[in-house]
Amino acid sequence: FSLAVGVPREITPQEGRVGLTPKGVRLLAQRGIKVIVETGAGVKSGFSDEDYRREGAEIVIDAKDLWQRARLIKKVKEPLPDEYPYIKPEHIIFTYLHLADNRELTEFLISSGSTAIAYETVLVNKRTPLLAPMSIVAGVLGAYQAAFYLTGALSKEEFDNLLNSLNSKNFFEAVRPRVAICSS
Repeated sequence: FSLAVGVPREITPQEGRVGLTPKGVRLLAQRGIKVIVETGAGVKSGFSDEDYRREGAEIVIDAKDLWQRARLIKKVKEPLPDEYPYIKPEHIIFTYLHLADNRELTEFLISSGSTAIAYETVLVNKRTPLLAPMSIVAGVLGAYQAAFYLTGALSKEEFDNLLNSLNSKNFFEAVRPRVAICSS
């Protein structure tokens, strides 16, 4: 294993997030840390392989190669059974793990000897800062869903179009309130 950060393509169905953005690659590369990104890892988040390459990442074709060459693995979702064969004792895996309801994964990670750090358990000043972005997204989309169901402020088509149009580059602009709430 070389000292490298690996960013695999997420294989969870309907998962479009990526464990590290090109800006994150640049910050690591500037500090002399090698970053290996699986081809297509950022596509659903609006980042091309070329975006990663331009910031200093090496792009690899398959997950097996990435897991063999990187010691620190940066993901979004918990490893799935198809990824288990890649996980070795030398790996340090950073991701959302949700172990409370996944006995199989919990037992596998223990038996693998790897170090797995769940984003949802990282505490800084008694807070969970890695959950904050998820809370913001859930809160904003929850409010829009409530508006859809309770007030009719958005038609079903408008709500579906809003959800389908969201990506990492336009999220906050796209979800800005479109309905004025007035009080007397």
